[in-house]
Amino acid sequence: MTSLLSPEIVTAAELTERCDSCNAAAKMELALSSGGSLAFCGHHANKHAERLVSMATKVTLEEGFEWAGRSPSA
Repeated sequence: MTSLLSPEIVTAAELTERCDSCNAAAKMELALSSGGSLAFCGHHANKHAERLVSMATKVTLEEGFEWAGRSPSA
């Protein structure tokens, strides 16, 4: 099921977390609607973008990172 509301998207100068999938430097962190948070490198953030959009309430992107889940108008 897809969320009807888009998550809040903000940027940060630098993220300090590591990817929860591969331990590379995170380019995106998200707060989950079910509670908790996840961090992803650019590769995994873009690979799972559609699913992540439906799970997140807030997304923090590192400045300069082009995320596939961000709508063109954002």
